[in-house]
Amino acid sequence: MSKRALRRKARSWGRRQLYSLFSSIGTLVSHKLATLMTLLVLGIAMALPLGLFVVVENLRSIDLQQSEWGSVTVFFDASVDSESAAETAHAIEQRNAEVRLVSPEEGMAEFSASSGFSSAADLFDENPLPWVAILTPGAENEQPLEAWVSEWQAWLEQREGVDLVQVDHKWLQRLAGLLALGRGLMTVLTVLFSLAVVVVVANTIRLDVASRSEEIEVMSMVGANNGFIRQPFLYSGFWYGMLGALLALVLMLAAIFYLQSPLEQLLEAYGSQYLLKGLGVQRSLLVLLSGGFLGLCGAFLSVQRHLRLLAQGHGIGL
Repeated sequence: MSKRALRRKARSWGRRQLYSLFSSIGTLVSHKLATLMTLLVLGIAMALPLGLFVVVENLRSIDLQQSEWGSVTVFFDASVDSESAAETAHAIEQRNAEVRLVSPEEGMAEFSASSGFSSAADLFDENPLPWVAILTPGAENEQPLEAWVSEWQAWLEQREGVDLVQVDHKWLQRLAGLLALGRGLMTVLTVLFSLAVVVVVANTIRLDVASRSEEIEVMSMVGANNGFIRQPFLYSGFWYGMLGALLALVLMLAAIFYLQSPLEQLLEAYGSQYLLKGLGVQRSLLVLLSGGFLGLCGAFLSVQRHLRLLAQGHGIGL
């Protein structure tokens, strides 16, 4: 094929794409109310799994490193003095664990600073707090955290002078389990609502195809191939999906903006702060393209079914 023929074919293809593009946009604009209602349904359907994804990702930003939360707190008897506490700490270090001793004075100072009751110590004739040891896994530890905690808890409870052994990582283990459950639920919702998007777009395009069935039949009779007939509807499905995804992103950003202030007030009471994170540019573009693809699939299924019925009516094969 010559270069001139290739250029002519490329120009023809480009004109056909432009015609389909503007034809699909004109169809959406000409049915403003119906288009708006469809986009609202699509936007809400896509916003639900996106919102759950954002929640899970923000919760995952909490540091769950074992070195920080895999700790064991040992409360000694009130009768234990500094020498006995130091002896126990040395025995712990010999078993390849990191330990930090907290004296009763340090414990009272930390309590006064964190609670705001700086005058609480004046109410007691003597400091009621015991010596405390905080254990964390050593650098050479290769055991799973659960096994490490169980082993140390059993050893410390048999140690003379130990009053209570408290494991501090249980609540974060539950949080990790909830995050795993949230990721699984997010996957299920993504699949279900993706199917819902395909079905909604397919039904919308089906109504559009039905309203233009006579036009389609005339185009088929004068020699228009299925690709030419199909293109405007595929573009319409693509725009439905992409605009629905865009609306879902807007709804999600509005929710983040609305929830940021109550979250700041809650965290301020704990002396902390956190900024809710959205999807980011790359993920947002992926959402838009995914929405367009789902709309394209729904439109293709709907148009292909109509073309198949049309071909059967004329007694020809696709």
